Amino acid sequence: MDSMIEVAVDSPVLLPEPAPEAMRLEAVLSALGDPVRLLIVRQLHQAGTPKACGSFGLPVGKSTASHHFKVLREAGVLRQRVEGRERHSELRAEDLEKRFPGLLDSVLGAR
Repeated sequence: MDSMIEVAVDSPVLLPEPAPEAMRLEAVLSALGDPVRLLIVRQLHQAGTPKACGSFGLPVGKSTASHHFKVLREAGVLRQRVEGRERHSELRAEDLEKRFPGLLDSVLGAR
């Protein structure tokens, strides 16, 4: 008799983030003021879908990159989900637009 083995698949875990109404302008601007974090935001905007944190090709080490992702998440700029051994990040463009209309477009359009 064949027996089936059930494998539990953990669902993605959403990391803590501020609600849109709790986002603070100074935290968002501070997060976007760093060149590496701005690079992350631009790449997420271009991708249009979540990206694994290890796929950005950032010019910093892994621990420094983790710090940058955390700052962006805590400011409300991005959302992160843990899926297995990876963290996937996505831009919270709609939330940012509702809270601070035009801000993200202005920042992404600046060079």
